[in-house]
Amino acid sequence: MPDTYKKIIWEHFEEVATDLDRWRDRNLYYYQDLEKLHQFLILPNSKVLAVGCGTGDLLAATQPEIGIGIDFSEKVVAIAQQKYPNLTFYCLDAEEITTTQIEQQEFDYIILSGVLGYFSDIQTVLEKLKPFCQTHTRIIISFHNYLWEPLLWLAEKIGERRPQPLQNWLSIPDIINFLEITGYIPIKQSRRFLFPKNIPLLSKLINQFICHLPLIEHLCLTHYVVARKQFSELGDRQSGDNTLPSVSIIIPARNESGNIKSIFTRMPVLGSHTELIFVEGNSTDNTWQTIETELANQRPNPQFSYKAFQQTGKGKGDAVRLGFSHAKGDVLMILDADLTVAPESLPQFLDVIASGRGEFINGSRLVYPRSDLAMPWLNTLANKFFASLFSFLLNQRLKDTLCGTKALWRNDYDRIVSQRDYFGDFDPFGDFDLLFGAAKLNLHIVELPIRYQPRTYGSSNIAHFREGFILLKMCFYAARKIRFL
Repeated sequence: MPDTYKKIIWEHFEEVATDLDRWRDRNLYYYQDLEKLHQFLILPNSKVLAVGCGTGDLLAATQPEIGIGIDFSEKVVAIAQQKYPNLTFYCLDAEEITTTQIEQQEFDYIILSGVLGYFSDIQTVLEKLKPFCQTHTRIIISFHNYLWEPLLWLAEKIGERRPQPLQNWLSIPDIINFLEITGYIPIKQSRRFLFPKNIPLLSKLINQFICHLPLIEHLCLTHYVVARKQFSELGDRQSGDNTLPSVSIIIPARNESGNIKSIFTRMPVLGSHTELIFVEGNSTDNTWQTIETELANQRPNPQFSYKAFQQTGKGKGDAVRLGFSHAKGDVLMILDADLTVAPESLPQFLDVIASGRGEFINGSRLVYPRSDLAMPWLNTLANKFFASLFSFLLNQRLKDTLCGTKALWRNDYDRIVSQRDYFGDFDPFGDFDLLFGAAKLNLHIVELPIRYQPRTYGSSNIAHFREGFILLKMCFYAARKIRFL
């Protein structure tokens, strides 16, 4: 049966090859939205592999540095190569592909857009693509909502859609299941595009705003899933060896002189080497003098190194960026100097990220019980509200967006910096610059529950109402730059 089905699909595309671009032009509004989605998900000048590439338009729209498309129809591949001579196209069967068949063997992104419905063995295709994946490679799968099957069938009958062969109709849970059984981790799933005809103003209102609202989004035509290959060995990430990564811990400190000594005495050894970077900013107590004194008192220790800087700017976000710019570790962490998150919890962050179970580790204070002294009920309510709102806006489940303790790979931070122009300098806190950047890069964000303790020295530097208004402003910013595209 699979071979018979494959032959039917091959004969269909050989027959309609010369009509594909005509049908695309007829439904250009839909295809342009698909290109817009992939342009958001894929950084320009990347290495991109498009499986079932058709005549190459979507691959070309991603502006790749290296763009390779494969399709099993010779006629379709010939058309694509003629249209885009700067890209490379191969006539290959995705169910039989090997790394020896194409020149480029590792990719930043692999696109499977509207093609899973035509495969006779989806599981085999996903297995065959694993050798082309690096640790940061993202698989992007887009497909039609199965609820639209009757409408699309009707569109075919009245000549508004290209005739289709018998195909697989899949739901998001179906796709998730295929990914999980073949060794991939789903990172993000979402829906878009509700009104496929371009009527000025009306179409934009529906497709940019209304279609993203809760419940309504389940009716959208385009569904997509972003996934990564599962890497269980540290050696997969660390250049082929199994040594532990080095760690840099950034410690923003403002009016925290009473906590500095405890940071030195309580900090555990992390990874192959632990680098502590203190960034003091605009303190009114003797925080800077205390840091200098404690640094002078440290005995030489090959497992630790220390740095300290004073801010010329303002805010925690500026402090974090300054610290990260001087960090040498493979893994970057943030620990607030108020010690409401215990330094002793940091090995858990390292374990999760080094084992490949996550790429951006976000602390969550809202799982374990907290005293009202550590987090008053109004603060808890606000944290839960903003977590729910940002989860919706980022298409990522987040229980606590305001916890200051985070961990990520330094090379992923460098990638966040490289595309920071997309968001600009908008975040005085530093948390959302990283969260937004991680979401834009489709990093695997996971939350690590931690116990949140009351302060033992000083008072909070947070101005709750003023910063609450800033957070609301940032929500609107995220809606415009990430959700309502």
